[in-house]
Amino acid sequence: MTVTRIDRLVRSLFDLFAIVQRINDSGAVFPSIAEPWADTGTSTGRMMLAVMAGMADAERDLIRTRTAEGRARATARGQHMGRPPRLTPEQKREALVRREAGEALAEIGRSYNVNR
Repeated sequence: MTVTRIDRLVRSLFDLFAIVQRINDSGAVFPSIAEPWADTGTSTGRMMLAVMAGMADAERDLIRTRTAEGRARATARGQHMGRPPRLTPEQKREALVRREAGEALAEIGRSYNVNR
């Protein structure tokens, strides 16, 4: 497989390493026309990709850690994570009362314009 530029093949270094690993496992080599350092047919190219893969792994770890810390801080501040609820607390109580009275979930959902 030959590509003109690596950014035409992948969006992240982690994806690049995974694709190149699959290419190498099949017995082929990966040359890039615009980035000669990424040629897996040479020892220098393999070393450069290994270094870049290590950096990508560290970057993913940092992103994961920062995201988790941000979620924890937001939760500690009482911020709701995810989509806002479609029903108000009063509508939720009404829906529960209607369900306990035996009304079908589909009908309750339709009346509030939400899925069951």
